[in-house]
Amino acid sequence: MPRPHCPRCSRPLERCLCALIPRLDSRTRVLILQHPSEVRHALNTARLAALGLCNAELRVGERFDDLPALLAQPGYRACLLFPGEAAQPLAQLAAENGDSALLLVVPDGTWRKARKLLHLNPQLAALPRVTLPEGLHSRYRLRKAPMPGALSTIEAVVHALDIVEAPARFDALLRPFEALIEGQIAAMGEETFRRNHQRD
Repeated sequence: MPRPHCPRCSRPLERCLCALIPRLDSRTRVLILQHPSEVRHALNTARLAALGLCNAELRVGERFDDLPALLAQPGYRACLLFPGEAAQPLAQLAAENGDSALLLVVPDGTWRKARKLLHLNPQLAALPRVTLPEGLHSRYRLRKAPMPGALSTIEAVVHALDIVEAPARFDALLRPFEALIEGQIAAMGEETFRRNHQRD
């Protein structure tokens, strides 16, 4: 018999994260477009990010027929958080944007799946692209060989909001993410974690 899950955070009830999920206001609107393969992922940080931000929306799919309406938010300038030749640093776009608020569109999936989302949704691919600063490191300590800049979706959103809405900080959004990691380490045992994942 399957274990009961929390209908909000989707975690098993005995490991519900809802008490750790904040409700943070942001001037920036965050639209997360999640590839369906990520929904059942053990972390699913996109869901945690959307739950923790008042001005955020999570959509799941490969093709988004209502994308024009999602992007045409009055008072917002849409941009895509994704690397590319013409991508500019997010801080630069935010400075140029003046008083207008940003609609930050964040694809959620592996690089291959994220590129597929762009391919299937040409209006998404046509958005101006922005990137985070180089050299950021993920707090996800269970990756065998974490690449610099390979952030989880929730980490990317936090870094982006910290840039756009400085001096406001959004670290509280990472509390359930940290708890998830600690839970995974506890489940595998400290010795196994040190042997397989801890770096010198």
